[in-house]
Amino acid sequence: MLIGSTMVKTLSSHDRDWEFDPPWGHSFLTSEIDWQRPYERYETMRNNIVATGAEEIHYEIREIVAVAKEFEKMGVKVSWENIGDPVNKGEKIPAWIKSIVKEAADDESTYAYSPTMGLEKTRDFLAEQTNKRGGIKITKDDIIFFNGLGDAISKVYGLLKREARVVGPSPAYTTHSSSEAMHASTKPLTYNLDPHNHWYPDLDDLRKKVEYNPVVSGITIINPNNPTGAVYPKEIMREIVDIAKEFDLFVISDEIYANIYYNGTKSVLLGDIIGDVCGISMKGISKEVPWPGARCGWIEVYNADKDSMFKRYIKSIIDDKMLEVCSTTLPQSVIPNIYSDKRYRDHQKERNKLFEKRAILAHAMLEEVNGIHAERANGAFYMTVVFEKQLNNKQKLKIENKNVREYVERIVSNVAPDKRFAYYLLGATGICIVPLSGFESDLNGFRITLLETDEKRFEWIFKTLAKSIQEYLNS
Repeated sequence: MLIGSTMVKTLSSHDRDWEFDPPWGHSFLTSEIDWQRPYERYETMRNNIVATGAEEIHYEIREIVAVAKEFEKMGVKVSWENIGDPVNKGEKIPAWIKSIVKEAADDESTYAYSPTMGLEKTRDFLAEQTNKRGGIKITKDDIIFFNGLGDAISKVYGLLKREARVVGPSPAYTTHSSSEAMHASTKPLTYNLDPHNHWYPDLDDLRKKVEYNPVVSGITIINPNNPTGAVYPKEIMREIVDIAKEFDLFVISDEIYANIYYNGTKSVLLGDIIGDVCGISMKGISKEVPWPGARCGWIEVYNADKDSMFKRYIKSIIDDKMLEVCSTTLPQSVIPNIYSDKRYRDHQKERNKLFEKRAILAHAMLEEVNGIHAERANGAFYMTVVFEKQLNNKQKLKIENKNVREYVERIVSNVAPDKRFAYYLLGATGICIVPLSGFESDLNGFRITLLETDEKRFEWIFKTLAKSIQEYLNS
């Protein structure tokens, strides 16, 4: 029979009769029923439990790991250039930092819950550090700790009204773009970064995205930038804040790499140029100490008292945080002692010298390769390369391992062009990079880290990469 436009069938496995008025009612019926299947119990759940927007969640940085692990089983030695974990790439934590952590671990209080917003002593210390710079003035009540910035990012976007959008950079760091898209249940809104202008934001594009999208309520900045390695000058940061002021928006600035800059650059912190615009600065210890396994990050809230709506929004973040009780206590407890130690500044300088050396070397080996644009990194520890020669589905790299070659040929049939290159590179050389299409970008390219600590290995990686790009483009 037909109810509306849907036919209802009996559950009998012996006939094809149709019956009226099923006991479960009309609401159970769905046009998705496959009438061609035999009469068996369907294996789908009673209701669709998948959130609208779930398809926007992706993290190519780790997704490519699954493929690389399969290649390892087939005998490929993988160089993990996909993820920004300095410790896994061989960086050693200074003994004096370890001593501070060990001493804190002997304190019983570090095994207890911290206050919801974080340890007061640490928040007081961080507020004082911000206030010393002479820009924005904050108190400990403007600082909220999270279990890493990934947690903070999820909360900051997730607690916005669904119709309120935040426009972010493209290429994008996937945690930001996916969180914003998931919150809005649609594709993320982005403004362009220009590879031919040091990967700086295209301010004309940003202004248009804001002006002609009345749903835009905020702007996200990542500076120093992941994935591009750009460090934005003060005039660009000021203009972004000016756009936010003009259109009554708030600004999110991801500053996890704030103290990792080199080649004569210096990162500009949002708090130093925010004025009376509402803003959120995101900070943490994962990249800087580095201690990614601590999962310890925080936000600094600027000018919440200047806008009642923004203040209520921030309160919702704190209220939501109360449901989690608190963030990890031990990492919070050691921040003042690590940051105030006289050796910490030298520690930062030495790390930045190493990243500068690697950035210059990597750029020198890639800038002469025909068919790509390789902008030198000036901050964070990534380099992003763009293909300027068109990619196609016939280009290949020679893969000696037969099993690996067959695997690659099987999985590249329906992927983005730069992802195809990434798979061939991985199979042929073991170098694991992240395709730029995985960073919410229309550009074909890839991101690679500058974290390899073995100098000879680092040089091999980039020489091999340069050679492989040329071979692939000419194949």
